[in-house]
Amino acid sequence: MNITSFVFYCFIVTFTPGPTNIVILSTVHNSGTKKAMEYTYGATIAFGFLLAISAMLNTILATVIPKILIVMQILGSFYMLYLAYQVYKMDSSKPTINQTGTFMSGFLTQFLNPKVVIFTMTVIPTYIMPYYVSMPAVTIGVITITVIGFLAFITWVLFGAIFKEFLQKHKKIVNVLMALFLVYAAIMVWV
Repeated sequence: MNITSFVFYCFIVTFTPGPTNIVILSTVHNSGTKKAMEYTYGATIAFGFLLAISAMLNTILATVIPKILIVMQILGSFYMLYLAYQVYKMDSSKPTINQTGTFMSGFLTQFLNPKVVIFTMTVIPTYIMPYYVSMPAVTIGVITITVIGFLAFITWVLFGAIFKEFLQKHKKIVNVLMALFLVYAAIMVWV
C-alpha cells in the first residue's frame, strides 16, 4: 500500500470544504465554538461508523452501489439545500435555538453527505483491503481515517473561532456565502 497516497487522499477529502465543514464554520460563527464541537463530535462518530460499515459490508455494497448512490444523491441534495436555507436565514444577533449545531445533526449530516458516503465507500476498498484483510489491520485503517476526519473538523472549528470577530462583523455576507457553498455542493452531487 502506498501510505503517502493514502494519507494525502484522506487529508484532501476531509479538509476541503464540504457540507459538514461549512456547517461547522457556520455554527462557530452563529452559535460559538462549544456548539460547533457538539456538532463535530456527532459528525466524527458518524464518519467512523460509516467507515466501519464500508469495511464490513464492502462486497455487499459493491453489488448495490448504483441503487444506494441515487438515493444518497437525492437525500443528500435535499438535505444540503435545507442546510443552505437554515444557514441563510440565521441571524446571530437574535438568540435562537440552532438545530443545525447539535450532536444529532452532525451525526445525521454524515449519512446524507454524498462526499462522505462516497469517500467512505471507496477509501477502504481502494487503499486498505487490497493489501490488508485481517480485522485488526482494517480496524487500524478505520481508526486512522476517523482521526484524520476529526482533525479536519477541528481545523474548521479553529478557523471559525479565530475569525469569529471578522465573521460576526460581516455576518449576512458570510451566511449568504456559506449558504451558496452548500447549494453548490448540492448541485455538484449531480455533476
